Amino acid sequence: MLTALKDLKWEVLLRYRYIEIIALWEGRLTTNHLCNTFGIKRQQASRDINQYKQMVPENLDYDAHLKGYIPSVNFTPHFTTGTVDEYLNLLDSHSFLEGFVERIALSQSHTCVIRPPQRRAEPRIVRQVVEACRTGQRLELTYASMTSPKGEERIIAPHSLVSSGYRWHLRAFCEKNRDYRDFLLGRILACGEILGPRLEDPTHDRLWQREVELRLIPNPGLTPEQQALIRHERCFSDEVLCIKTRAATAIYLLQLMQVPTAPLDVEDINLCRANPVVLEDYSQIEALRFEGAKKAP
Repeated sequence: MLTALKDLKWEVLLRYRYIEIIALWEGRLTTNHLCNTFGIKRQQASRDINQYKQMVPENLDYDAHLKGYIPSVNFTPHFTTGTVDEYLNLLDSHSFLEGFVERIALSQSHTCVIRPPQRRAEPRIVRQVVEACRTGQRLELTYASMTSPKGEERIIAPHSLVSSGYRWHLRAFCEKNRDYRDFLLGRILACGEILGPRLEDPTHDRLWQREVELRLIPNPGLTPEQQALIRHERCFSDEVLCIKTRAATAIYLLQLMQVPTAPLDVEDINLCRANPVVLEDYSQIEALRFEGAKKAP
């Protein structure tokens, strides 16, 4: 295998990588996947799949009912690491080339990228979740939380997969709570049956549909010179940095930017230096919390 890899063209490696990601995490691969993603003809897509099967014959089985290839019970990644982040980043159009950059003829970059450890996600669960989102179906699952760490049965109707920058969650209508909630992907212990079409229209998810503008400022506890530095570093075009986002994702965006989600004591200089950017008006976040912007308990 290693010898064969050295002889493969860069673009072929990318398509093999794509084949593994789609087959493993969506559970069905067709020539259309390759044609639509890479802009190649169906003959080339069929050739790629057949050549992949020759190199890794134990990975793909053809399913006549689904009219596509499914991962075999002995599926083992050869061109990918088999982690859910590869699939989720592909959905987010990020990091698809990661792991194969060394094949590009560039000089050594002398860089170091710090990444957090992987979070758990099982392929079978991800497939069902993606299918439910894509087809607008209700899904039965076992979900663990801090209040129910061993898991409890839920019926949800997911409409979106959301990346907060450091973890993924589902935005879904929860039939137990009769409201839209966020469900962490890594806390779904098991998925049951697809239960049919969703009963709630996602356009009724108020916090998801509404856009808010977050107004960020340098921490007032900093000196004027320090505040000017922060505006320069964070690409402020004015005294205030305005960022638009969904109301349902506002808290996550602040956390990703390391902006406190509650007011700080501006008299504590060490606290101010540790949190150089803050919200101009924290009543905005309190209002979102009051409206029900919360994660599944």
